[in-house]
Amino acid sequence: MKAQSDRSPGEKQLKAIHDALDRREAQWFSPYAAASKAGVRRKPEKRLEAGYRQHYALDADRILHSRAYSRYIDKTQVFSLIWNDHITHRVLHVQLVSKIARTIGRFLGLNEDLIEAVALGHDIGHVPFGHDGEKILSGLCKSAGIGHFLHNVQSVHFLETVEQSGLGWNLCLQTLDGILCHDGEVRCSPLKPHAVKTFASHAAEIENKITDPRIQLVPMTMEGCVVRMADTIGYIGRDIEDAVRLGLITRGDLPRDCRELLGDTNGTIVYSLVTDLITNSLGQAHVAFSDQAAQAVNRLKAFNLERIYLNPKIKAHLDTVTRLFTILFEAYLEDLEKDRREAVVFKRFLDNMSPDYRHRYGNAHIVKDFIAGMTDRYFLEQCPEADRRKLLDTYRDMF
Repeated sequence: MKAQSDRSPGEKQLKAIHDALDRREAQWFSPYAAASKAGVRRKPEKRLEAGYRQHYALDADRILHSRAYSRYIDKTQVFSLIWNDHITHRVLHVQLVSKIARTIGRFLGLNEDLIEAVALGHDIGHVPFGHDGEKILSGLCKSAGIGHFLHNVQSVHFLETVEQSGLGWNLCLQTLDGILCHDGEVRCSPLKPHAVKTFASHAAEIENKITDPRIQLVPMTMEGCVVRMADTIGYIGRDIEDAVRLGLITRGDLPRDCRELLGDTNGTIVYSLVTDLITNSLGQAHVAFSDQAAQAVNRLKAFNLERIYLNPKIKAHLDTVTRLFTILFEAYLEDLEKDRREAVVFKRFLDNMSPDYRHRYGNAHIVKDFIAGMTDRYFLEQCPEADRRKLLDTYRDMF
């Protein structure tokens, strides 16, 4: 670290601002907030110690500038293969969650930089075709002997060991933990952080989750808890809005008690839930909805599952997509096993990775990482043309 006397006048001024920001956090933040100076990285970085940016703000920047973040733009949120520019894609969902969570965090006196970092990174590990793709890839991974595939675990894996050509971004434990633990039912409201964690316990949670996906993980920070709640707020009304736009449901189909309490548009649902969450969490060591709001959210989730997510009209592609995942997974495995250096898995993925990455992971892990990182469009480009045309034609005139 540079001694104070070795700094230029400009560096001294920036360091003074950094120190003032730390002091402002101590004065303004809730006692339950995560201070930026408490951020813990796996590997010390001398240039960070000498720099002026706070830990979680830097994490948010690193995630924003990652290649995996760029690929959010063409990843399914709920509706795949639909020719409508106003339907939500993963990138918009992530931005909505970030904005909702930062609004909640501001009123609760929490660290908005940590909230932003967790929110921006929480879905990095999602595969082509959303949760359907995740289930398909998980089945292939289990058959290959590498355990369940889970997008929250993959998000951490991408950011820690795949990005930067296999070197990772060296993010703070608090950021990685929030990303890992973002996934879970709203029924666990109130949600109170499990504050004492280490990189060793973080690794253990990942292994346990891969072994048994039913395990419920709890974030170590209030900020991570807020993002987990905001994730639900961000998608529940927006998915309804998209389904209304596509003619799958009408607003009048929503449960009447939910409409009366929360409204029947995405805007009113988000506003109602954000207000309820802030009101019921102020001054508390947890975040929580009121019982009434939590029950309404659970009823809406059940409604969305039945009327939207399991709607046969949007599942017409499922058998074909399952077959295509299997074809690609097996083809890439064979390419690696036979060391076909001209194959796309080498040229577009493995040849760019560090030797350490290539030594740490077996062929099935490498194929899993390659497929999980694909956008919907890139995935389809790897498939036989006849199958690609069939999929696109199925949905072209459906909505």
